[in-house]
Amino acid sequence: MVSTSSSQDSVATKTLTAEELTKIDAYWRACNYLAVGMIYLRDNPLLKETLQKEHIKQRLLGHWGSSPALSFTYIHLNRLIKKYDLNSIFLAGPGHGAPGVLGPVYLEGTYSEVYPDKGEDESGMQKFFKQFSFPGYIGSHCTPETPGSIHEGGELGYSISHAFGAVYDNPSLIAACVVGDGEAETGPLATAWHSNKFLNPIRDGAVLPILNLNGYKIANPTILARISPEELENLFKGYGYTPYVVEGSDPETMHQKMAEVMEECILKIREYQQEARTKNKAFRPRWPMIILRTPKGWTGPQEVDGHKVEGFWRSHQVPMGGMHSNPEHVKLLEQWMKGYKPEELFDDNGALIPELKELAPVGIKRMSANPIANGGLLRKDLKLPDFTEYAVAMDKPGTVEVENTRVLGKFLRDVMRNNMTNFRVFGPDETASNRLQDIYEVTKKTWMADYLPEDEDGGQLSPDGRVMEMLSEHTLEGWLETYLLTGRHGFIHSYEAFVHVIDSMFNQHAKWLDICKKHVPWRAPVSSLNLMLSSLVWRQDHNGFSHQDPGFVDLVTNKSADVTRIYFPPDANCLLSVADHCLRSKDYINVIVSDKQNHLQYLTMDEAIKHCTKGIGIWEWASNDDCGKAADEPDVIMACCGDIPTMESLAATAILREEFPELKVRFINVVDLYRLQSEKEHPHGLSNKEFDILFTPDKPVIFNFHGYPWLIHKLAYRRTKQERIHVRGYKEQGNINTPLELAILNQIDRFNLVIDVIDRVEKLGSRAVYVRERMRNEIIDNLNYAHEQGMDKPEVVNWKWQFS
Repeated sequence: MVSTSSSQDSVATKTLTAEELTKIDAYWRACNYLAVGMIYLRDNPLLKETLQKEHIKQRLLGHWGSSPALSFTYIHLNRLIKKYDLNSIFLAGPGHGAPGVLGPVYLEGTYSEVYPDKGEDESGMQKFFKQFSFPGYIGSHCTPETPGSIHEGGELGYSISHAFGAVYDNPSLIAACVVGDGEAETGPLATAWHSNKFLNPIRDGAVLPILNLNGYKIANPTILARISPEELENLFKGYGYTPYVVEGSDPETMHQKMAEVMEECILKIREYQQEARTKNKAFRPRWPMIILRTPKGWTGPQEVDGHKVEGFWRSHQVPMGGMHSNPEHVKLLEQWMKGYKPEELFDDNGALIPELKELAPVGIKRMSANPIANGGLLRKDLKLPDFTEYAVAMDKPGTVEVENTRVLGKFLRDVMRNNMTNFRVFGPDETASNRLQDIYEVTKKTWMADYLPEDEDGGQLSPDGRVMEMLSEHTLEGWLETYLLTGRHGFIHSYEAFVHVIDSMFNQHAKWLDICKKHVPWRAPVSSLNLMLSSLVWRQDHNGFSHQDPGFVDLVTNKSADVTRIYFPPDANCLLSVADHCLRSKDYINVIVSDKQNHLQYLTMDEAIKHCTKGIGIWEWASNDDCGKAADEPDVIMACCGDIPTMESLAATAILREEFPELKVRFINVVDLYRLQSEKEHPHGLSNKEFDILFTPDKPVIFNFHGYPWLIHKLAYRRTKQERIHVRGYKEQGNINTPLELAILNQIDRFNLVIDVIDRVEKLGSRAVYVRERMRNEIIDNLNYAHEQGMDKPEVVNWKWQFS
């Protein structure tokens, strides 16, 4: 019996006719036949009487575990796409689930259109089988090579957030998302169920989650499959859904149940949307979801070598290993495949028979050919305001202070104003904290849950809001990734220390982009993922050690140079220039590191544009090595990257110029971190000649860096005389500290930098000993002052650049 969790009443009957049932079951058998062929065969056995051992490749039967349920769901959705002219896409969450999707994609013709050598005939099917999980071809997930895919599923937990990200601002779209019950145990998946509190039925599409309870992971039962039906249904009631249960193993009965339930769900979705859109009043329905309970490895071997397989964890293992040397396993495989009766499904040429072919939608109505799943085809450039109009004015460098990210917030406010249907801002409860609150002048925070009267007093909540806030970086990142992959634009920001929550999500998206750019030419470029890190390590005096971690950029540098970019704008005008560039770009992950506190401003807008365009450059106004004589060379290079390290390097340079007027100092600031890398390793890298011209080939370099110091050595390891590059950065020293105290503990402060110069510039020699002693005394005095007064000295807090 099919029931909802809200009552024991059966859903409205939408029974298949006998003819429909026969055809759908036949189509499903064709999908399953293809899936087994992908997993086990190099060649197509369709027209052979017996299977030949040399055609067999040993594969993990685990690829089979979820495949039947995936294709089962896919073909039932196809029926409704045709019946109701739906606009739909399909996301497969279960691990190694590609065979259950590739089969339907191939049968509806899209695969052969995208890959003409995989034609709809025996030869094409042979190549289709061979490519699966085979060196040089495709993986066992719904990788970027899979038409219609916007979710690979290589790492579990992101399917629901990806589904919702796709339907935001896509009012006609229904994203069917199959969730594996193993996947449902992950933290990201658990938080993503709350995405329904952010879905506006007027302007957004809908997600139909299908939880596939097949009972097992790799070698263990799944939690949700081993709790009572009542507890399970109450769980999803609590999440705000109306769960419908489809349970069983008999194909005929299950087809009838699935047809009834899925049609009821689609009609409910349309009913809710029509009500909201007719009345123009947004509300939060109890959106339908399906609990599909089927055996793991459904329709596969019941037993292998006396061990239970179907409906047990062994269907995720290798119960049919040793195929080349085990004739009994070969025979079992033959029985398995012939059990699908391929002679009834395919013609003599190996093509699906016409009466089954007609079951699939046609053209872009096919989920595998929906342009939304190749979002670059639909992408339109943002209507960007002129970022130079937000410039911070200054008469002299290093004398004016502003909050850099607040200036950015004004720019993003107007980006939003100009793009109210294809741009959103994402952040974990930190839009105002990171000083971006001017966006609220244009749009509020999306909120479809309950409201309280006090929300009117600064709550900034609205069902029409376009600022997406939820205290789950996983869910935010998932939303943004598919918002971009379906053709739109976005901007996400987070506290620097806690962006590590999405380390592996960043990895997966970077890999997706890399594969698309290098190996999938039919995928059109999509908008870049723009991620700003704020609330930085050097301004965590009140939060302490737990909030001090600048290591996310280290992770970013491990990914492909073709898709990653890292920017450290030193002031507001540079931040504006960088942000404008990033919002215009495609197929990158742009990481911007910028603090939210008051900071000195250094460059006019014209200077900032030039500096950011170069990515690295000499600040002439902070240097004194240019005396108009071609033979002059600096004695030392003061280099910096990051807003706080830049200020400390400038303060150190000022001390050096006062104490040693004859010392020639060249000041270099780095905006684009990858400029330090070799051009052979990153497209933004400097050549060795360019690097040596800037930094000289042999003079000491005192490099003050925002993050962990060894990252600079990693990037610059091929440069001339690496040992002369002395890097200061964060060294895991800190707690509740004043800004200067924290800098001193990690030796990025002005006094330690001066000592570094004295210790490394030979010409200063012993005559600099008194200055060195004064610097050591300053360190002691400033630390004592911080511990006595709870703040830094006024001359430190109020420091300005004093040279013209």
